Amino acid sequence: MIVLFTDFGLAGPYTGQVQAVLHQSAPGVPIISLFANAPAEQPKLAAYLLAAYGTWFPPGTVLLCVIDPGVGSERRAVVVEAEGRTYVGPDNGLFDIVMRRAAEPRLWEIIWHPGPLSPSFHGRDLFAPVAARLALGESVAGFAQPAGDRSADRGWPDDLGEIVYIDHYGNAMTGLRGALLAPEARLLAAGRSLARAATFSAVPHGEAFWYINSNGLAEIAVNGGRAADTLGLAVGDDVRIEA
Repeated sequence: MIVLFTDFGLAGPYTGQVQAVLHQSAPGVPIISLFANAPAEQPKLAAYLLAAYGTWFPPGTVLLCVIDPGVGSERRAVVVEAEGRTYVGPDNGLFDIVMRRAAEPRLWEIIWHPGPLSPSFHGRDLFAPVAARLALGESVAGFAQPAGDRSADRGWPDDLGEIVYIDHYGNAMTGLRGALLAPEARLLAAGRSLARAATFSAVPHGEAFWYINSNGLAEIAVNGGRAADTLGLAVGDDVRIEA
């Protein structure tokens, strides 16, 4: 399958145009829209979200990932192979955490270029055709060259103490892996100290808490409410760990 992870949104033409290219180039290959609203123009925040959610998909999956504020610049276009999955997108840090957590990742620089290439829409004109070719079984060596084991070292932490995503229910995901936090750890967000709970129903109605979500991230929530509204949280806000 081909999995879309973008900040394009569902309104407007961008997601639809990318899907159209994939359907034309790889007919019959399932296309899954995982995120159309990943942190807009923020590859650092998106990197932690991608690392958590990408591993849910089986080996052989091609993930087309486009959070690309530097589109049209000198930033490289790359393919990453990690834990049997293949990621396609810009070399701007988006794949840094995926590569760091993989046992033997491989980084390739895309050297193939289509005929017409919009300087502002590489997701449609470059990354989508490459993802389609990979999904059809073509070897990455046919259009990319090895680029070393790592992209540029940006010094980002292994786990990020920030809000990286707010979902439809107002729950606020952090870039922290919940399994690495002590059960008694409290999270400090928006001036509030939050204890851990296993489920929403484990705390009184209206109470804020944190829990480990279904993909392993520490997530801030309110039982029966919207944490983002109740606590005044936004993507990019700091989250600290209290002993």
